[in-house]
Amino acid sequence: MPGYLIANLDVKDATVFDWYRQKVAPIIEQYGGRYLVRGGAIERLEGGLPLKRLIVLEFPDLAAARRFYHSADYAPVMKLRFASANSDVVLVDGHDG
Repeated sequence: MPGYLIANLDVKDATVFDWYRQKVAPIIEQYGGRYLVRGGAIERLEGGLPLKRLIVLEFPDLAAARRFYHSADYAPVMKLRFASANSDVVLVDGHDG
């Protein structure tokens, strides 16, 4: 069953964030992940969630998503994200039905 990493980012430094984006994509792929949503326009239909830049990554399973997030490969790149954006990040099990 796929696993998903979902992030809501509020970018504060576009230059540093661009470095992050360039460096993170190959690491995501290395761990079997792929972008499903990468910061497109958000059309608010209900509620008031403070969404800014929404990212949805799909991995083969939740364990792969966890390995990516906690990997030594991602750790130095994550620091670029911390330096350039405020983030909310969650892991979610997919649905096989």
